[in-house]
Amino acid sequence: MPELPEVETVRRSLERRLLGRRIAAVRVLNPKLRTPLRQASLRRRLVGQNFVGLGRRAKYLLLHLSGSDILVLHLGMSGRLLFVPGAAPLEAHTHVRLGLDDGNELRYRDHRRFGRLFVVRRHLLPRHPLFSHLGPEPLEPGCTAAYFRARSRGVRRPVKNFLMDATVVVGVGNIYASEALHRAGVHPATPAARLTLPRWERVHAAVQSTLQEALRAGGTTLSDFRAADGSAGEFQVQLAVYGRAGEPCGRCGRRLRRIVQAGRSTFYCPGCQR
Repeated sequence: MPELPEVETVRRSLERRLLGRRIAAVRVLNPKLRTPLRQASLRRRLVGQNFVGLGRRAKYLLLHLSGSDILVLHLGMSGRLLFVPGAAPLEAHTHVRLGLDDGNELRYRDHRRFGRLFVVRRHLLPRHPLFSHLGPEPLEPGCTAAYFRARSRGVRRPVKNFLMDATVVVGVGNIYASEALHRAGVHPATPAARLTLPRWERVHAAVQSTLQEALRAGGTTLSDFRAADGSAGEFQVQLAVYGRAGEPCGRCGRRLRRIVQAGRSTFYCPGCQR
């Protein structure tokens, strides 16, 4: 599932293409997403609106419109946004086509159909059920090692599960949690409450450096992820542990291991992460 670096990469690739453009047409080809689409409602709220800003909150893209609405998009597990000429061949599993005033289209395709697309009033977004519970962004000033330490008091869950909890911090997905904990030298099964402030400082620094490097690389492409221009991410070539079970650790040489936590694969080094 695309996480913070991938969604931010999509946002950046769309920003220079969409800002100032007017939505001239809306066509729903398949309404069966995670939240069913209603073509008449989307047309009423989108046609004639200009894109005035592109933001991101957690894994959600926020396309600010010239009225009082925001078009919210979540890519789910396999969703892609494509910016293409209006006459471009239609790819399979395309659900929505937004025709723009310059003849191009913004298309949403999703073969697994776990994504979301909906419109919400700008002032209501913070209170929306999908947003009201979200924790801070990991690269913003409010997310600190002291914050992690305070939130983890009494928490018996493994630290990796803690970092992937969107009510604690958003956007630190499975890949980046594994990579950050390896950088910090912390075993992923360590109960979150057992980490001292100095260890949280190492984890916090590792989370930030991992995400920042992934952003510079355009995210991680392991299967479906692509930016709006079709380009793939390149951070996968920098992965130190994720997907590398059985290979030697680049730091100590021990064989990397894989365990399952909360139904997700976790990769770590038994030598560096004790």
